[in-house]
Amino acid sequence: MIEFHLDGRSGVSPYLQLVQQVRQALRLGLLREGDQLPTVKDVVARLAINPNTVLKAYRELEHEGLVAARPGVGTFVTKTLTDASLAAHAPLRRELQRWLAKARLAGLDEESIEALFMTTFRTAAQEDIA
Repeated sequence: MIEFHLDGRSGVSPYLQLVQQVRQALRLGLLREGDQLPTVKDVVARLAINPNTVLKAYRELEHEGLVAARPGVGTFVTKTLTDASLAAHAPLRRELQRWLAKARLAGLDEESIEALFMTTFRTAAQEDIA
């Protein structure tokens, strides 16, 4: 089962962070069809957020056709976002882990690593568009 976390410094609304985490878990194969999402009550207790925030996230996921609510039972995954390239993820993940280890050895903290990655990612995306 997925465990949600919130980053108050991200500038992304809490409900959208929950939606993004479910989508990411679906893409990576961490959530599969039939898996149950945490109950609203559990998420509220764990993250200390308003129940309406969780409900809004779950409704958005339901609107996208990724989950379905079963009254009295819970919310379940109905569609996955994995594709045939999932097998290619393992070597890429190992390479990224090696890169992260090098970044830490170079003295970068988590925020610096994330900033470097996101800046490089955005620059590369813009170059692909141009």
